[in-house]
Amino acid sequence: MYDYLIVGSGLYGATCAYELKKRGKKVLVIEKREHIGGNIYTEKMHGIQVHRYGAHIFHTNSKELWDYINQFADFNRYTNSPTANYRGKIYNLPFNMNTFYQLWGTSTPQQAMAKITEQRAEIGDRKPKNLEEQAISLVGRDIYEILIKGYTEKQWGRPASELPAFIIKRLPVRFTYDNNYFNDRFQGIPIGGYTQIVEKMLDGIEVRLNTDYFAERSDHNALAKKVIYSGAIDRYFDYRYGKLEYRSLRFENEVVDTPNIQGNAVVNYTDKEVPYTRIIEHKHFDPVESSRSVITREYPVEWQDGMEPYYPVNNEQNNALYRRYRELSKAEEKVFFGGRLAEYRYYDMHQVIASALKDLQSML
Repeated sequence: MYDYLIVGSGLYGATCAYELKKRGKKVLVIEKREHIGGNIYTEKMHGIQVHRYGAHIFHTNSKELWDYINQFADFNRYTNSPTANYRGKIYNLPFNMNTFYQLWGTSTPQQAMAKITEQRAEIGDRKPKNLEEQAISLVGRDIYEILIKGYTEKQWGRPASELPAFIIKRLPVRFTYDNNYFNDRFQGIPIGGYTQIVEKMLDGIEVRLNTDYFAERSDHNALAKKVIYSGAIDRYFDYRYGKLEYRSLRFENEVVDTPNIQGNAVVNYTDKEVPYTRIIEHKHFDPVESSRSVITREYPVEWQDGMEPYYPVNNEQNNALYRRYRELSKAEEKVFFGGRLAEYRYYDMHQVIASALKDLQSML
């Protein structure tokens, strides 16, 4: 008999398992995939750490969380500075003085502010009705058309004029020459990849891979006094009220016989004619000497059964549906629900860890 059965070996489940083992609890982790780590799983290809499920950069303002994750790996000083390719022209992200110079030739903050203020006047004082109007009200028509519209419409599979305004409540705009995407005090990539972190968290804990919790749910539940479930909450309740909506991704990997393809880890493709949203060149995250490089093209797709659910569609309808499932979950006396799928929300990695550490208080 185990004290805890943890369903899912991603960062949430692994953090819970690690902390419970420290407290002397007997833990079993089951995982439906053939590997641990969930979506932060990295694998070595030609000496390069490849992020199988998309780019992951650890960043946080919390020294406590930064110190916590650093006990499992040494981190490099990677700074996330993506660029955007719009019809062959390159722009810096996030929107900053470099971007404004590339767009308009402005060289001072006052000139850039004046240009944005002039273009924002298109919306005036009226309340934006959709994402398109919201974006223009924040940064003006040029930035919207070149750097937001195409990328966003590919990401969500819908015209920006049909997307709700709340998706971009705000946009990062800097009137300095600073290409650092994040404002957080700490950021980096683990040297040697993320998988090692989860391996160390699960050291000494029994893990069963290729194990579907739902195939033998009652038998699995009988193995432990308590269950920590980090899967999709609507799946747990057999889609009683219907399915929550997600956006998914399709990844296309390519090994190229060139040591450096794009000179940057992430390049966004913001024109709609290019079918993918970005190209990731993995060796720039955790640099290694190699005559080859591995790139990944990301194609957003509408989520269907069997696909990995990446981004929750947090509109009013889906949020209301989630709340109904959340009410059902409160009646499950021995089952705790946590993580991005169980909570139907987008989490950064530091937020996942913080959530797990907080939830542990009620699990013990």
